[in-house]
Amino acid sequence: MAIYPPERIWWKPLGREERLWVTVAALWCFFMFFMLIGWYFLGAQNLPTRAQRITTAQYKSLADQFVEANKVGEENGVPIVHPQPGTDIYLVAKQWQWTPILELENNKTYTLHVSSLDVQHGLSIQPINLNLQIFPGYDYMITITPNKAGNYSLWCNEFCSIGHHLMTGKIVVK
Repeated sequence: MAIYPPERIWWKPLGREERLWVTVAALWCFFMFFMLIGWYFLGAQNLPTRAQRITTAQYKSLADQFVEANKVGEENGVPIVHPQPGTDIYLVAKQWQWTPILELENNKTYTLHVSSLDVQHGLSIQPINLNLQIFPGYDYMITITPNKAGNYSLWCNEFCSIGHHLMTGKIVVK
């Protein structure tokens, strides 16, 4: 209970300047909302991804078969694979590494499958600035066509526990 009761009219009507700023803010909110919808259709920045449910055991089995069929070497205990262009390629996220190292051909198209075997991860491929959230139990499919030879870095951009800062990988485009 207040010491003094409020005035009869405890609120004051908006002044001219306040009405103007509230109107400008409301119009800006509507503009940005509709720009978001428009940019989705016109922006050409939507990721070419699809996703489907899969168990982690099924995905691990598919990835292991892929590595076994396409392995060409090993680097620091991580297998290096060189798949045929136009095929499905598999990338596994697990604490605290991306595996395998993918060796791809320049200007060839691949379907990249990505999934996590343990916790949520974030996939960031640099320098092409591709960013995805990766959850266990989902197979994310991305159609990629590398158009520049060189090394592409893979980073986890979602905190996945104490070794998160060590979670790196690479794609080599020849």
